[in-house]
Amino acid sequence: MDEITVNNRCILRGIMKEVPRYSHSAKGEDFYQFPLEIMRLSGVCDTINILARSTLLDELEVEEDCKIYIEGSLRSFNNKTDIGPKLILTVLASVMLFEKGEDENTIELKGTICKKPSLRLTPMGREICDLMIAVNRRYGRSDYLPCIAWGLKAREAADWDVGDCVAISGRIQSRQYTKLIEGEAFKKTAFEVSVNEIHLIE
Repeated sequence: MDEITVNNRCILRGIMKEVPRYSHSAKGEDFYQFPLEIMRLSGVCDTINILARSTLLDELEVEEDCKIYIEGSLRSFNNKTDIGPKLILTVLASVMLFEKGEDENTIELKGTICKKPSLRLTPMGREICDLMIAVNRRYGRSDYLPCIAWGLKAREAADWDVGDCVAISGRIQSRQYTKLIEGEAFKKTAFEVSVNEIHLIE
């Protein structure tokens, strides 16, 4: 397993909610995307965007509402349109298998803090720290991944600085929120890594 894979690795198991649809072509390969629904123990459902090469999908007879296991990495892409969020997060699949079992959603990251951590309180009075982590990718590129830490971990992370290297384990989550645009309320979805463990590394 190479260093890049170790820096950014996720394991997912959930329900494919739509048949994969064409996304784009790059370097002679076609890519397809589909939403994967994963249930938390709390009963809340996270919907994660999956991107897969056509060669990977050709090995499976995929259909809507099938249970599937995925290994991959969380990628960020700049949205160059004026529609939707500026930063799009999706999981690039490297392994896909039909596999029954409990839903699973784990991610491990190693990267660098690239924006000053921001500590705040939720409406329920719980401490939360927002972090933006740059994770190296091949060919000199990086993925910029929003992460959130809670409680004691939030207070600890708030004291760190831009340039600090961190190791993170957690899960990918989707979160609904409402945004006012010119006085009108719009429902939107944010994607981020919810941190279970985080610590500084050399």
